[in-house]
Amino acid sequence: MSNDATTVSRSDWRVILLASLGGALEFYDFVIYSQFAQYIGRAFFPNDDPLISLVVSFSVFAVGYFARPLGGIFFSHMGDRIGRRRVLIITILLMSGATTAIGLLPTYAQWGVTASILLVLLRVIQGFCLGGELPGAIAYVVETAPRRSGFSVGIIFFCVNSGVFLAALLNLVVHETLSVEDIGAWGWRIGFLVGGVLGIISFFLRLSLEESKEFSRIRAVAGASAVPFAELMRTYPKAVVVGVAILAVTAGFNGLLFAMPAFLPQTMGYAAVDAIEAQNVCLAILSVGLLGIAWLSDRISRKAIVLIGTTLLMLLSYPFFKAAQDHSMNLIVMFAIVGVAASFCSGTVIGIAADLFPTRIRFTGVALSYNLSFTLFSGLAPVVATWLALRTGVAATAAFYMVGCALITFIAAFVMHRYDGQILKDLAEP
Repeated sequence: MSNDATTVSRSDWRVILLASLGGALEFYDFVIYSQFAQYIGRAFFPNDDPLISLVVSFSVFAVGYFARPLGGIFFSHMGDRIGRRRVLIITILLMSGATTAIGLLPTYAQWGVTASILLVLLRVIQGFCLGGELPGAIAYVVETAPRRSGFSVGIIFFCVNSGVFLAALLNLVVHETLSVEDIGAWGWRIGFLVGGVLGIISFFLRLSLEESKEFSRIRAVAGASAVPFAELMRTYPKAVVVGVAILAVTAGFNGLLFAMPAFLPQTMGYAAVDAIEAQNVCLAILSVGLLGIAWLSDRISRKAIVLIGTTLLMLLSYPFFKAAQDHSMNLIVMFAIVGVAASFCSGTVIGIAADLFPTRIRFTGVALSYNLSFTLFSGLAPVVATWLALRTGVAATAAFYMVGCALITFIAAFVMHRYDGQILKDLAEP
């Protein structure tokens, strides 16, 4: 595709889809843990109080998030030095191995504390790899279709949500076909073993990828950055802060949504199947909605879209959790409504984050802002929500966490235009 093209070729869309598909499968590997968190907690962190086991299990889920910034720094350095393609291949191979290992790992009853430690280490590996995977895919597709950057990033997260949807769907199938005893004994392993197989398939598919055209052009003209992270901190520190803040709303929403199959049954008395069905509906609506919003974000003000989305989530969060706590409204209808509201943010903020940094150090900039935001606001979401339920005895207080995340992004939307526009700026350079 030429630099002045206003359309994207069929081969470019194929490349974008292939990069996005790998991200979907790798994200499935990461979030399948949250789908079976309550069973993993009992298997690796047994406690007389099941809610304590759940808190510990969610804390291990958060550990994976805390490894993401380190992985992002490591892999983005490679990506901005030697190219995006190699990183995308390496991360998915390592991720698949760690996911398969979790599916085969003996429990606390079999190996004692060694099993618990190994689980934590494997989650660290998963988070470390994901820290490079998604930012790499974002940089890759933006540079493949720079004039359709919003929609191309939207395709990634449509596929990512599809991966989460697949994890939730598998969770539903497992719960409807196996007894609770069988799931606790061995059924939870199915999701990890399936994810490992899908990741290996994605690895072979990605071998056909070529290097990003725009990155290759910029590197040929100006050379690669010697130390991308140092250059980023020297030249674009404020853009990193804006990137972290603009992503807060989607990070917080995703962290809470992924935890719902465990959080709702444990704190509000819902059947696990009901919570999973509602989550699936939300994911399906969110996936379609964010794709439409991403397409729209290439044509109208992204700031306006983000302000609409954050305002909706701030207004709806407490009524949602209060109605869920009181069982006063159909759960599927509630999740459908918040799925529509969240799509306004999820379909826009990632494209904004990619537009904050020039091609030369885009991988590093996206990796740092994305991973910091999701570590802070997504990784801690289920832990904070469960802790609030324990401390206050009111499960609906989880809403305050969502309101806070939305407020941070709302504020960031007013300053983002001081720093964005880097994608088209690079295209204009000879």
